[in-house]
Amino acid sequence: MPVFATDRELYDTIGTLFKWGSEDPELGPKIREGNLVIRFVYHHPESEITVDARNEPAPGSYFTVHLGPVDLKPDVTMEMEADVAHTFWFGKLNLLTALARGQMRAAGPIQSILKLLPAIKPAYKKYPEIARERGLPGVEA
Repeated sequence: MPVFATDRELYDTIGTLFKWGSEDPELGPKIREGNLVIRFVYHHPESEITVDARNEPAPGSYFTVHLGPVDLKPDVTMEMEADVAHTFWFGKLNLLTALARGQMRAAGPIQSILKLLPAIKPAYKKYPEIARERGLPGVEA
């Protein structure tokens, strides 16, 4: 059984993480410096989240998070099962390993994403809090 029953649950959980990151003074500026539009396409449930660090964000944010399809052309697209994303944000899945195993697929300059990995470290602490608040299962090592 998938972790997320609906796209709404995914948006409420992973979307909340991304929106938190857009306002976080440690993580936000580092993502903004990447100057990228990154689209995350999830399966089971079908959903997508786009992070726009290229265009000017709303006041109080370092980048814009779009929940659902948008007409922005992404620099990088990351595609995966929603359960894979859940495992990743728990800090239990290495990006390079996931790409090598085909658990994640990337289109665009993957080196741009790799440069952002150190910036997202605070999210590995925040995501389990968000998931637990929503009654979602944890991830074992």
